[in-house]
Amino acid sequence: MARIEGKKLKLTLKDKNAVTGLLLLIPFLFGFVMFMAVPLVQSLAMAFSSVTIDSPNHRFVLSFSGLENFNRVFRVDTTFNRLLVEETARMLAEVPAEIIFSIFIALLLNQNFRGRGLVRAIFFLPVILSSGVIIKIEMAAQLLEQMMNAAREDFPVNTSLVWLLQEIFSSGSIYMAVFFEYVIRVVQEIYTVAMASGVQIIIFLSALQTIPESMYEAAKIEGSTSWECFWKITFPLLTPLILVNVVYSVVDFFLRTDNRMMGKLESTTRALNYGFSSAMAWVYFLSVMLILGAAVALISRKVHYDV
Repeated sequence: MARIEGKKLKLTLKDKNAVTGLLLLIPFLFGFVMFMAVPLVQSLAMAFSSVTIDSPNHRFVLSFSGLENFNRVFRVDTTFNRLLVEETARMLAEVPAEIIFSIFIALLLNQNFRGRGLVRAIFFLPVILSSGVIIKIEMAAQLLEQMMNAAREDFPVNTSLVWLLQEIFSSGSIYMAVFFEYVIRVVQEIYTVAMASGVQIIIFLSALQTIPESMYEAAKIEGSTSWECFWKITFPLLTPLILVNVVYSVVDFFLRTDNRMMGKLESTTRALNYGFSSAMAWVYFLSVMLILGAAVALISRKVHYDV
């Protein structure tokens, strides 16, 4: 709590952090009010209206239609609900993989070794330069996939290592089979996971560098192994950033260009169905907020803020 000493206001460390946070929020709040508040209100009005375009006057004409657009979203459209469920399931599979991958890479990049700066630069270069080089890599991957398909046609008997492991694990318990299928799916999507993990890796790397070395030294004096140090020191102190990265990863996933829900919203808007697309966008937004709320409520129980 802030207190007054003499004629000066004394702020505690918590108060100073709160003031700093508010100052950092000012540019966002200013930009939101100036550029986003009016379109947001307009899209909400469109969601409850039948929208036509007055071309001579270059403006939209809104005619109140109640819940007609929302009824069309849930009961008439045949793809919205299906795509929302499928993309949510894909998010539940990809976000944990991104978090685990980010922690693993951050731990590697936080080690002391020669050329660490160069390795970091090489690792983050594809994230920064996501244009020409990445397109060529994707083309090469497509070519490799075509070659593999051709090889499968010539050799119908599947003797690959992946097939062998699938046979071994499928003969075990159903939980092992489900887990193995998830791992195989993540490995197949490792390029997508790596490309979506750049920001999370930076956040985890920054958090690792703030953990005092004295904590690890004290633990090693007590006889703790590296594995125990990770689970007793590193992981608990990373939990606040895990929460931050989960929120970021979920929002990033639902806004990515390869998300089919975003593609549907874009195609509907291009077809000039502004009322219908606005209703879909608001339902999509509220669905994402519910998912975020559930994720935050679930993860917050395990977050440690002790230093």
